[in-house]
Amino acid sequence: MTLAAWAVSSPSTGEGSFLLVPSPLRGEGQGEGEHVSGGTGVPARVPVANRIALVVEYDGTAYCGFQWQDGQPTVQDELEKAIWRLTSERTRVVATSRTDTGVHAKGQVVSFRTASTLRLSKFVSGLNYYLPADIAVKAAHRPAETFHVRRSAVSRQYEYRILNRPARSPLQGRQTWLVNGALNAELMGEACRAFVGEHDFASFTSGSGTKIENTVRRVYRADVAREGELVVFTIVASSFLPHQIRNMVGALVRVGLGQMSVGDFCSIMEQKQPGLAGPKAPAAGLCLVRVNYPDPTCFSQPPLSPGRGPE
Repeated sequence: MTLAAWAVSSPSTGEGSFLLVPSPLRGEGQGEGEHVSGGTGVPARVPVANRIALVVEYDGTAYCGFQWQDGQPTVQDELEKAIWRLTSERTRVVATSRTDTGVHAKGQVVSFRTASTLRLSKFVSGLNYYLPADIAVKAAHRPAETFHVRRSAVSRQYEYRILNRPARSPLQGRQTWLVNGALNAELMGEACRAFVGEHDFASFTSGSGTKIENTVRRVYRADVAREGELVVFTIVASSFLPHQIRNMVGALVRVGLGQMSVGDFCSIMEQKQPGLAGPKAPAAGLCLVRVNYPDPTCFSQPPLSPGRGPE
């Protein structure tokens, strides 16, 4: 996978984003590259000179999201265990986007600090050796010191895939939402154009949990396309509210089924009332497709795959 496949020059291209909430390795306050010694949970910073950035793909079905949770299976936990087995270092992994339970990724970007002198190609092949079959490292980079996996990102792009047919699919069921009724993708596309630009998306929050002070977000692209039996919603933005995309899709499907007009849909958005757009769509159809960075030179060299030099 080349850098160009997941980095673009600017948000004006229409390519987009998701907001990450930083996640701890074992408790709050630990930063990238901090190690946990002897299983005590006490962070001990070691002299590490290398920052490694990885492009990661995963099927999120079996995981309680990306972020580490005590006693729960998470993508972060699996990555940190694989790094430990490969390098003998316990280090914190920082991700661009904290995907929720059951959400997938094709282009998640994570970074960590390490004292290891392993070649980049060995990080790809070695981590994939230790990772479970539903998580894979696609590329490894050694970024410039100015690079930050979250703050350097200008946008993230997500897709939501709907399987629009009467029968379930054993092959696509884990990555789609099955909707039996015929969807009008053109009406859905007309409705979602209201998302583009800077708006208050309070109506597309879940309406429960932690109060969000600022619900204004900028969306660079939002469209719906039919691809045979699939209806695919694509959205690109600088950041997202919790469950925002799934609430958007839930409302768009009601438009597509004729249960709500485009005018009613726009009215929901204009009312700015938390929880108004629900119920949200299932997690299975949502996937982080790519993370966009403004300048490819934030990486000191191109990604390497196993067996490629220089190493």
